[in-house]
Amino acid sequence: MAQSRLEKISEQDRELIERFSDMLWMENGLSQNTLSSYVNDLSGLSEWLLGRDSSLISTTREELLLYLSHCVKHGYSPRTTARLLSCLRRLYQYLLRENMISIDPSLQIESPKLGRPLPDTLTEQQVEKLLAAPNIDTLEGFRDKVMLEVLYATGLRVTELVSLTIDQVNMRQGLVRVTGKGNKERLVPLGEEALDWLGRYKNTRKGLLKGCIGDALFPTRRGSAMTRQAFWYLLKRYAKQADIKVPLSPHTLRHAFASHLLNHGADLRVVQLLLGHSDLSTTQIYTHVAKERLKELHAEHHPRG
Repeated sequence: MAQSRLEKISEQDRELIERFSDMLWMENGLSQNTLSSYVNDLSGLSEWLLGRDSSLISTTREELLLYLSHCVKHGYSPRTTARLLSCLRRLYQYLLRENMISIDPSLQIESPKLGRPLPDTLTEQQVEKLLAAPNIDTLEGFRDKVMLEVLYATGLRVTELVSLTIDQVNMRQGLVRVTGKGNKERLVPLGEEALDWLGRYKNTRKGLLKGCIGDALFPTRRGSAMTRQAFWYLLKRYAKQADIKVPLSPHTLRHAFASHLLNHGADLRVVQLLLGHSDLSTTQIYTHVAKERLKELHAEHHPRG
């Protein structure tokens, strides 16, 4: 989608967005998904400005305000609008630094107020049903089962899971070495159950490769790593098989991992390290999930609940 939008804007803006994107990748190590979102956001603004005989460099604060209002009218949520504004601020800070503009048009534009929505998560019983859904009598089913086990055991992001390679897993120490956002590495314990499944998965992986050479831990039949989109499709399919009606997201098992750890008494800072959050406040949302679960248990089991 981002690439098709780039084709609809001026050559000057297209070159500017590409340079800005390259800078973000080299200096900040942003993920490809974040970069794609930024390119899409800026292309949308550039396309809108083109209709007003304006551009990313020549735009004004008033035009940016009009565009943000236009986006809200067309269904942008406060969170999406905040992401767009964050992208614009980064762009104009970059242009100021490069002496391409003298005034930042994004200054003094307030971010929309955001609530703190609780992440959708699964109960421990629902997780067990989901983990039991793949047919382990098939090569792909066995692979999917191991992927779900590893995901729930580690709380990895889906991108981190599908990009795992053989040498990132240390079976002897029971650890997986993960490269997360900002190219930051962290070590995450796998746990006995996931280790057991990984140990049994060795021959299945060879069967999937069919003689191909590749280092992807969870290859497809073509020998390459699975895409995020393909795994998301599998997750939805297995949730349907398990009759799980909770709204799902690619982070569903990551949310369950964090919430269940806290429910069982884990320290918040330990969960922060395992998830790879740079800021503790990002992890704290899971304490709200844990509290809600405790309230439910109290209401269900206490005689005066």
